Parts: sequence; structure tokens; C-alpha cells
Amino acid sequence: MEFIRKPITIGVLVVLVLMYAVGWYWSREPSFMVVDLGEKPVVGTATTQMLIKSVDTLLNKPGGYLSNDIMPPSVFLDNMPNWEFGVLQQVRDLAKAMRNDYSRSQTQSLADPDLETAEPLFNNDSTKWMFPSAEGKYGQGRESMQLYLDKLVDVSKQDAQFYARADNLNEWLNLVEKRLGSLSQRLSAARPQVRVNTDLAGDSNAEQSTQTNSEVLSKVSWWDIDDNFYEARGTAWALIHFLRAAEIDFKQVLLDKNALVSLRQIIRELESTQQAIHSPIILNGSGMGVFANHSLVMSSYITRANAAIADLRRLLADG
Repeated sequence: MEFIRKPITIGVLVVLVLMYAVGWYWSREPSFMVVDLGEKPVVGTATTQMLIKSVDTLLNKPGGYLSNDIMPPSVFLDNMPNWEFGVLQQVRDLAKAMRNDYSRSQTQSLADPDLETAEPLFNNDSTKWMFPSAEGKYGQGRESMQLYLDKLVDVSKQDAQFYARADNLNEWLNLVEKRLGSLSQRLSAARPQVRVNTDLAGDSNAEQSTQTNSEVLSKVSWWDIDDNFYEARGTAWALIHFLRAAEIDFKQVLLDKNALVSLRQIIRELESTQQAIHSPIILNGSGMGVFANHSLVMSSYITRANAAIADLRRLLADG
């Protein structure tokens, strides 16, 4: 029996090593993307192309889309699926802004039919693997976005528009601000802390459904710490691209509001979240302790970017 056990043991070890190697390769975060806009880009093409390329990255990076895989080694990976979810959240928000704001001249105008088709497709359950699969729906949404882009760049047609106005950009940044605010809270809660309840602050007549304590314990499960971290990495990765595209499409608006440098500072803060991680695991040391706390560092960058977005929104509204 010994001559049988030994080959089986070696075979199992080889399979495990191969699965680890494949899992490591599939867990590598994609590099930054660029778009080809030509000499005289049409307004809106940078944003639309960047959204399409982000979806392409989700679906076609090494290993493909992993969040709904049920086979090894994908089923054992959680960093990349959380990164994917961060990107997906931003794709959903931008698609919503494009459907409701960017492509419409006013509230009573018609929405673009291709954007109306694309936006709900991106909201399919991110973990659904069949009937229908998540990547199948996202691929359909990507094709609808491509149809909108094709109409946009055809200057002989006027049935697709992208309105680069300050109020439209402000609406999308409002969605971004809420996402980053939530992420910052979850990241900072990696270290348990008691917070003063400020849910009804600022309005003496405000009410809420159920009574809550004046102080609340903010704490994230140990199992969710690295999940939140990589979701934040994916969110920031997508936002860097979308904000770079906004710099192109909304350049004249940003110049008029003297807000271009403010946008670039947001991008700079978010780029800090993409630094290489020189640790095999996401550490959760105390804030002033010997070991790093990656979540608190990430929260710092996200919070600073969010504060800069709030300043930019004020400039767009009042500048």
C-alpha cells in the first residue's frame, strides 16, 4: 500500500500548489487603463469609454469574473471578489447618473433607450452564477453602453447626447460621496470604538423609526476587515478612472468654476489607496501600536478624498 499512498500524496500536494499559484495570479489587481479619444473627442466619450473598459476589466481580467464562481480555486478567494464588488458599485452609480442626468437636458426630457437598458442590467445579483449569470447580464449592459457610445460619436445623429453641466456632475459626485462615506465608516470600525449617535443632528424636529442609544459601539467582524479593505481598493480604482474621464468631459465646466485642481487633488488622494501592500495579510493593529492597521490607513485616504469631493461639490454649486 505504501507504493500507492506516496504517489497520491505527491499528486495532492502538486494540485494544492497549482491551485495556490492560480489563485495568486487571479488575485492580482488589474493595472490602470487609458482610453483613445482621437484628436477631437466628442463630449461624453471619455466617461462612456471608461465605463465600458471597467466592465471589460471585470469580465476579462485573469480568471475572469470571480464573484460568482463555485469551483476551486475561485471559491476559496475573497480579496478579488470584494475588489470586483467595489468596482461594480461604481459602475452601477455611474450608469445611473448617465441614464438619469448626463444624457438628459432636463427632468422632463426622455432618457436614452440604450442607457435605460444598460443601467438595470448592471444591477443583477453579483453572485448569481446561472439563470441568468451575473457576467452574462453585465456583458449585455456593456453592449448597450457600446450602442450609446456609437450614437454619441456619430456627429450626423442627434438622438444621443451627453450634457456636461455642473449640476449633472454634482449629482454623480453626490452618489460617490455617499459611497465613500459608508466605506470610511466601515474601515475605521476595524478597531472597535464607542461613538456619539449623530443620526438626528442638525434638525431639532427630526425623527426616526425606532429609538436608539445616545452612544453606539462601532465594530466590524474580524472576518469582514479584509473584505472592506479590498472593496475600498476596487472602489478607488474605478473612481480614479471615472474622475480622470470627468476631467476630460467636464473640463470647461471645471475651468469656469475654478475647480480643476480640486478634482485633481481627489484623484491624487485616491491614487494613494493603490499603493503596493507589503504584507501577506491585512493587519489590524491598534492605531498607535507596533503593527500596522491597513484599514485605518485606507480610511484616512478615503476620508480625505471624500472631504475634497464635498468641497468640489460646493464649488460646482456656488462657484
